[in-house]
Amino acid sequence: MINRPSSALRDFLRSEAGSGVLLMAAASMAMLFANLPGAAGHFHHAFVHAGIGPELKPGLGRMTVHLWVNDGLMAIFFLLVGLEIKRELVDGGLSTWERRRLPFIAAAAGMVVPACVYLAIAGGQSALSNGWAIPAATDIAFAIGVVALLGRRVPASLKLMLTAIAIVDDMGAVAIIALVYTQGIDLAALGGAAAMLLLMWGLNRLRIQALSPYLLIFAVLWYFTLLSGVHATVSGVLTAMFIPIKPTPGAPDAVDSPLHRLEHAVHPWSAYLIVPLFGFVNAGVPVDRTVIGMLFTPLPLGVALGLFFGKQIGIFGGIWLADRWGIAERPGGASWAQVYGMALLCGIGFTMSLFIGALAFPHSPTLVEQAKIGILAGSLLSAIMGYLVLRGARRP
Repeated sequence: MINRPSSALRDFLRSEAGSGVLLMAAASMAMLFANLPGAAGHFHHAFVHAGIGPELKPGLGRMTVHLWVNDGLMAIFFLLVGLEIKRELVDGGLSTWERRRLPFIAAAAGMVVPACVYLAIAGGQSALSNGWAIPAATDIAFAIGVVALLGRRVPASLKLMLTAIAIVDDMGAVAIIALVYTQGIDLAALGGAAAMLLLMWGLNRLRIQALSPYLLIFAVLWYFTLLSGVHATVSGVLTAMFIPIKPTPGAPDAVDSPLHRLEHAVHPWSAYLIVPLFGFVNAGVPVDRTVIGMLFTPLPLGVALGLFFGKQIGIFGGIWLADRWGIAERPGGASWAQVYGMALLCGIGFTMSLFIGALAFPHSPTLVEQAKIGILAGSLLSAIMGYLVLRGARRP
């Protein structure tokens, strides 16, 4: 037996694949419960809206399962997103400008084009224009889950490119949430959040390597961010930026790197509990003739076509133009058909799109439900077509 050193990226891809399969199962369960008749059909709604906590913010109401998941547990998910972003920028696949060039081009085009597709279809109605960012996100867990079903048919370089694009995509999604989907600002609470960030900066200057002080400050920062009007999940990404990292080329699991330790500790909880629970809480949509007919109304149609057509056009077009103009080469060992299949999978916007959809229409449950219909349709179509293309594509 040869003992190979553990790899954070290998563990990440393996865990994301398992998480993607579990997320699919959780979303399917939510859809099943939402469409069962009688008491069984009401279980999902009763569970999601069950009150299990106090009122933490004036006007927010009593905390429910839905609020704890979307505003609380998802902050931990975004903490992991922030840790992955920092690791990739400092010590990983995005650590040099040469490595960043193609993922940044592809991800940027993959966010702009879907937003334009959505606005072209639904932007004419002012009530719907705020949803332009819904189809701009990629669900890495779901996409890697589909890739896992294909096994060795997908070259490693393409898996790495998919992961890099999704990480850059997450950076854009976090920026959009912080800048666009922020309600009235409470300056006092915002000042408290800034004080927590200053405190973490001080810990960095003192070279504090223990994780417990940062996590305690993270809890306080989350509360101040919730009160401030900025979405509470942003606190997770901000905290991650201050977690110390020790660059460890060739040894991504170094035990003396605080960021690596925290990432490995949080990842299983995020992959196997938080993300599937988010899917179960948010994916329950009753399906009947009314819903099917609703798919062709501007909001669901704009989201679905933005995810399916916008993502593939933006990402594949960005990679093709970058390769054609000599800016960056396409992933090695992958054919253009395989690159196109990967671009299709990037149209799976499930987790992030559901999250942004809830932020885009906070006072209209009807519009949120319509957005869910478009997200589910666009993501499902992207997953099926991406799987079929990658399954049938040949290596160069």
